[in-house]
Amino acid sequence: MLELQSVCVEFSTEGGPIRPVDQVFLTINQGERHVIIGETGSGKSVLLMSILGLSGGNVTGHILWNGKELVGLSPKVYNQIRGKEIAYIPQGNSSGFNPLMRIGTQIAESLRIHLKLGRAEAHTYAVDALRKLDFQEPEYWVSRYPHQLSGGMKQRALVAMGTIAGGQLLLADEPTKGLDEERRGDVINLFDELSRTFTKEKISLLCVTHDLYFAKKIATHIHVMYAGQILESSSCEEFFWSPLHPYSQMMINSLPEHGFQYPKGFAPSHEEYDGLGCRFAGRCPKAQAGCFRAKPPVLAAGERQVRCHHVSQSR
Repeated sequence: MLELQSVCVEFSTEGGPIRPVDQVFLTINQGERHVIIGETGSGKSVLLMSILGLSGGNVTGHILWNGKELVGLSPKVYNQIRGKEIAYIPQGNSSGFNPLMRIGTQIAESLRIHLKLGRAEAHTYAVDALRKLDFQEPEYWVSRYPHQLSGGMKQRALVAMGTIAGGQLLLADEPTKGLDEERRGDVINLFDELSRTFTKEKISLLCVTHDLYFAKKIATHIHVMYAGQILESSSCEEFFWSPLHPYSQMMINSLPEHGFQYPKGFAPSHEEYDGLGCRFAGRCPKAQAGCFRAKPPVLAAGERQVRCHHVSQSR
């Protein structure tokens, strides 16, 4: 369905080029739910935007969607895929809406653009989409404006807007970021409900987040991103039971039940990437001299992959 092969995203700056996404490999099959976890600035949202053709940087490598190459695709052709085949839920409940348009109009817009439905028919589908997402009196809410909806209702409306055209893949950017505990719990429950629907309808999900609890609840597969690279890819169960990479282990140890043992130090800046061996070496408790000099290989451990010089020591 979706395959990323050696994907890089580069931007030109006054100080020279920077590459916030570097050599990313990822495969998502039908019905799978993949979550990329990482700190702020790890490159995960830029990667998401590159799949949509909206990163604003120079994208190299291959992004294959059902066998079709997306890198270098014309904006006109990309627009036929984006919103119809690949849907997107942006970060933040309010940023995804036009504050001056009614909710129902915004949800129905994708149907009118991609499926060429008339206004009345698209409106009916919008009402039905909200009803499926547990809106009480959806006929009332489709005529409301974004500021009249609660945070949880906005999140559900965003999901309706993203999935109404029948997309096969849903991309979601930090669904729980900036939410209080109650609203965060509502969003986690919403995606938990959606995951069962996605499995039944063979819809795939790619979500980026820093929220480990969200990832554990939603994902079938976990990818750990750090300083522009994927350090570990694993099934969700194996990742939380037995993480392989030292950084993954430190992430698990940062959870409350493990005593909030958060990794010390900071990730390297973009300008420092090229001169490093392992990008995590400066924070890694298992680093040796060779880790600072040589770039780590991507090693297979069963069906898992890990980018580390000492994966056998990481067990």
